[in-house]
Amino acid sequence: MSKTGDSPEQQQATLIEHLIELRSRLLRAVVAILVIFLGLYAFANDIYTFVAQPLMALLPEGSQMIATEVASPFLAPFKLTLVVAVFIAIPYVLHQAWAFVAPGLYDNEKALAMPILASSVMLFYAGAAFAYYVVFPLLFQFFTQTGPENVAVMTDINSYLNFVLKLFFAFGVAFEIPIATFLLIASGATTVESLSKKRPYIILGCFVVGMLLTPPDVISQSLLAVPMYLLYEVGLLFGRLAQRKKQRREAQGETERD
Repeated sequence: MSKTGDSPEQQQATLIEHLIELRSRLLRAVVAILVIFLGLYAFANDIYTFVAQPLMALLPEGSQMIATEVASPFLAPFKLTLVVAVFIAIPYVLHQAWAFVAPGLYDNEKALAMPILASSVMLFYAGAAFAYYVVFPLLFQFFTQTGPENVAVMTDINSYLNFVLKLFFAFGVAFEIPIATFLLIASGATTVESLSKKRPYIILGCFVVGMLLTPPDVISQSLLAVPMYLLYEVGLLFGRLAQRKKQRREAQGETERD
């Protein structure tokens, strides 16, 4: 961080150092993703089979997935493997981001940032796992059993991939709600009492977000909206604990001054 009294040349040199450091961190993150991708590429088809298993297990006997485009058998597993590489590299990428911004943070900010980063990663993974193990079986069972009897279910592999990646992302982001709620309370932007009074609007908002981020059916929307609201309540709980802890510290400080 440059000081106010630094000369323009010193400030420019400091800016260049920051840019070089940023480039170095970005390159490390990209290299990590590429290394993981190259290590996983030999298993690209197996990875796709694993992701497609919730649907394949429910297809009628004799049905199968199809490729309607010439390059789909190659591009779909390739795209999925790249996404999985990014998914696995998230902790390292966040570590590089942390290493870049940490020198400019105060000690109390560092103490709060690390648990939040770790919790964010774990909650994102938990959201993706919830989508795969809970949402997909229920959703695909509904889709495969409600169609007309004379319609064969033969899903395109690229369409299926786009569908599940959208749900993975939606549930991963939705599971970050406790972190967002906690940060709003901890930063003083709002209070537990204020958020508690807005529960009806939060419930409505959860279903609106579920409608926008999931396919247009009530089941998938509810499977996203209900966990979002429950996670909101979890965020309120931790925010309430943090607020009480802050109040105790302030009361203790006033007592010591008296």
